[in-house]
Amino acid sequence: MDVDDEDIAEKLRLSIGRFVRVVRAQADTVPPLQASALGTLDREGPCTIAALAAAHGVKHQSMSRTIADLETLGLVGRSRSPHDGRAFLITITAAGTDALNGDRGSRRRWVSQAITTRLTPDERRALLTVPDLLDRLSGSA
Repeated sequence: MDVDDEDIAEKLRLSIGRFVRVVRAQADTVPPLQASALGTLDREGPCTIAALAAAHGVKHQSMSRTIADLETLGLVGRSRSPHDGRAFLITITAAGTDALNGDRGSRRRWVSQAITTRLTPDERRALLTVPDLLDRLSGSA
């Protein structure tokens, strides 16, 4: 059987996109851009709004609104940059970390329940190989 890498790539793209949309629809507790910004701050540490906007491919104004919303909720804080007195660094607060962990936990529980109820033991074992393969494809491994 010949394997067409273009067909595999398209099926994978569609399948991953559908999976992400379903998980978000079922389990998201924090809006996607807010969760993404919190995730970046959690992984990377304090960032400027400009750096966050660039990392997420959105306009500065859009990220400013997102950060303002997060700040109102007490999920992020801001302080002057020690390197540039005109700039502010955005940091995740303890409440932001709790919200992010709650969102991640909600997704994890939903996916776990789906795995348990929808897949056979053999399919579950096969699924165990997928994260490593995706990491290799993305260059993360």
